Amino acid sequence: MARKENIEQQVEDIALELLQGQKEIELVDVEYVKERDWYLRVFIDKEGGIEIDDCQSLSEKLEERLDAEDFIADSYILEVSSPGIDRVLRKPRDFKREEGKAVDVTLYAPLEGCKDKQLTGVLSASDEDSITLDGEQKLPLDKIAQIRLHIDF
Repeated sequence: MARKENIEQQVEDIALELLQGQKEIELVDVEYVKERDWYLRVFIDKEGGIEIDDCQSLSEKLEERLDAEDFIADSYILEVSSPGIDRVLRKPRDFKREEGKAVDVTLYAPLEGCKDKQLTGVLSASDEDSITLDGEQKLPLDKIAQIRLHIDF
């Protein structure tokens, strides 16, 4: 596993452990990215929406553990927040949680039978290798650049 992915996995494991017993709060994603500085972003959510106290509580506990375990060599900024309504769906648990909801799918290239790289439909099923839109259009995950919840204005 590459360094970035290894850090993300280790932080995910710690965050999941810290969230045990807080059944209402769900870990949505962890990302470790280089922008101007390194950012370690932890996204959490719960029914009815996340509150600032939820973020602050996890941030403090996580910071303490990360300082103690000291496995991240770079200097980084820790952010704990809600993923927002335009969240990217990445993992099997994301797909399962959002089944029955409309999603926007961006393909790397149009697939056979598709004219466009942009698709919108109801996420009706998913497995390890694909998602199904509208109960009929099966899309291989390796052909998908991004999946987001659809926002209707």
